[in-house]
Amino acid sequence: SSMDGQESWPEIEKASKEKRRELVLQGAVIDEKISSNGGLCSAIYSLKLLNYLEIIQCPSLTEIHGDIQNLTTLTSLILCRNKLSSIPKTIGNLKSLKVLDISVNNLNALPEEITQLSDLNTLNVSCNNIESLPDGLCHCTKLSTINISKNDITRFPDDFYRLDLLSTVIASENAIEELSGDVLKLSALKVLDLSNNKLSDIPYELSDCSKLKEINFKGNKLKDKRLEKMVNGCQTKSILDYLRAGGRGKGKGSKQADGDGDKADGGRNAEKTQTKKQRKQKKKTEEDEVDELNRLVVKVLHVSDNPGAFTVKVANELKDVRPYLVCCVVRGMNFRSGNALKRFLVAQTKLHDDLCGKRTTATIATHDMQLLKGPLMYDARTPPMLKIVPLGRKEMTAVELMRQLQLEAEDQRKQRKRQNVSGLHKYLQLLDGKELYPCLVDAEDHVISFPPITNSERTKIRKTTKELFLEVTSSTSLQICKDVMDALIVKMAELNKFTFEHREEAGSEGESDSPPVPASDGTTSGELVIQQVRTVDPDGNLKVVYPSKTDLCTDVGDLNVIW
Repeated sequence: SSMDGQESWPEIEKASKEKRRELVLQGAVIDEKISSNGGLCSAIYSLKLLNYLEIIQCPSLTEIHGDIQNLTTLTSLILCRNKLSSIPKTIGNLKSLKVLDISVNNLNALPEEITQLSDLNTLNVSCNNIESLPDGLCHCTKLSTINISKNDITRFPDDFYRLDLLSTVIASENAIEELSGDVLKLSALKVLDLSNNKLSDIPYELSDCSKLKEINFKGNKLKDKRLEKMVNGCQTKSILDYLRAGGRGKGKGSKQADGDGDKADGGRNAEKTQTKKQRKQKKKTEEDEVDELNRLVVKVLHVSDNPGAFTVKVANELKDVRPYLVCCVVRGMNFRSGNALKRFLVAQTKLHDDLCGKRTTATIATHDMQLLKGPLMYDARTPPMLKIVPLGRKEMTAVELMRQLQLEAEDQRKQRKRQNVSGLHKYLQLLDGKELYPCLVDAEDHVISFPPITNSERTKIRKTTKELFLEVTSSTSLQICKDVMDALIVKMAELNKFTFEHREEAGSEGESDSPPVPASDGTTSGELVIQQVRTVDPDGNLKVVYPSKTDLCTDVGDLNVIW
């Protein structure tokens, strides 16, 4: 490497001396070093013990040296938000790699050698300029999550459909023209997002993917207009039922569906007599109506407009414990109707399992804002000093709680005579060997959450909750916190809209004049209001404000954010 002879960086020296298994390099200071050094310090490639390497948010980082192949024990390589224009072919030698995140870079292509990573479980290449996926991905037999959104990909390679453990495919905002009927071979598929692509059909075989829970095909110009309307508005189940029936309820075959499309608009001849202009006009108003119906409205209140706004102070000691935190306040959620609260809790669990990787990458906690006294402190405490009233339990220290959970986990194992454990017990190992535990504390010194284990019974949300305080913490990266928070807010907007629409129906039976029941804050629409929350360091310097203008730019086409 041209970078020999240079002095080693203290971060790398420290990792080497302490035989570190993890190294995180990010932000302006590191970027400055990369810039003046003409690349990464070559000593990094001799840290042979590393399992986890994260180098993010360094615009000066344009390439990674082929020597990355020396880090053979790496299981996670996170290189997002840099300006990488290529990935070295030698990456194929990192045989233990399970997670590869090279999202938000300047990549035009992926090296063929990626297909040699036979243990790869998660691949994120979103937000690049990649035009095609390499052939041979089927050799990554353990691949379970792939995110290729926001690229220029036009098709899935043929062998892509042989990945039978693939459960999440996020491929929104590309130029994909076809989803093959072979999609039925993806027997583990649970989430498929192909929104904003160039699909004209959805294969009926998709309805044979028995585990499919969530699909998104919004923003594709489909031949079957009724199906197009459905994908822009309906739940996954109704779309799959429609496909199962072969479209328009005419048995499995797209031919009939095509012909039928014309008849549904008043027969073929009538169609011909309409002028092109009228047809266009009609189509436009229909599309607008559908768009209007599907709008999820979210309003953001700025910190600057609210001098009494909440702040969260973050202690320096969290650096090595669980450094990343994003918070905000949400008003306008209606939990009083029917199963609204239950639906929200189920959605939160689902986010924990999927996007948060069973809480290993991030953890969500939700609180009733009225039961909190601000400002808050995100602190690191020794286990005996951390006292909390865990959900559904009496007050205890973290030592007692962890011991209790450990014993319960043992019991469960004995009873079930098998290795896996359920509930909170799964998360115990996430804190193994930590001398300090993370906790969020309110102004009265009540611990309101102890991530990733539990939050407090004191601030638990109930049906009567009017305002929510949301927190997402992570030991991995700030961006993950923001992504999870974005997803949570979009989900809340969807659920609230669902509650609002179904409540209206319930109210209109019998008493047609009665106005819809207002939500807890008096609004009668499903609109959510989000109050920005700032996190600051102990000296009061701003760390993060959420949401900022770059947040909530999600792939959900119908999220309307009013800033």
